[in-house]
Amino acid sequence: QVLLVESGGGLVQAGGSLRLSCAASGSADRTEDMGWYRQAPGKQRELVAEYIGLSRTPVTNYVDSVKGRFTISRDSAKNTMFLEMNELGTEDTGVYYCKAEVRVPGYTGTLPYWGQGTQVTVSS
Repeated sequence: QVLLVESGGGLVQAGGSLRLSCAASGSADRTEDMGWYRQAPGKQRELVAEYIGLSRTPVTNYVDSVKGRFTISRDSAKNTMFLEMNELGTEDTGVYYCKAEVRVPGYTGTLPYWGQGTQVTVSS
């Protein structure tokens, strides 16, 4: 059973900062990719930042709009992923989701698992 639990969202003024956490359980040694997505009201869910290739030397990937402001990180010992968000703007408002691509025994490839999401609201 793979479980992802996000926390750390909230209301912040423009220019402020927040740190999101995603605690993962049930998949520590089978997670291939892990990342943060967000969904703004009326918009499609989009990738924010991700680790690719956790079973090897992972690389990070950011959407252009957050480069230089957001930082993804991991505490592998605690199987927890973070998203440090600085210089927040109103355009960053949305529900932030944690996603993990997990290798499943007997299945070729990986399966996606999602957390329940945490709301981030940036006021002007």
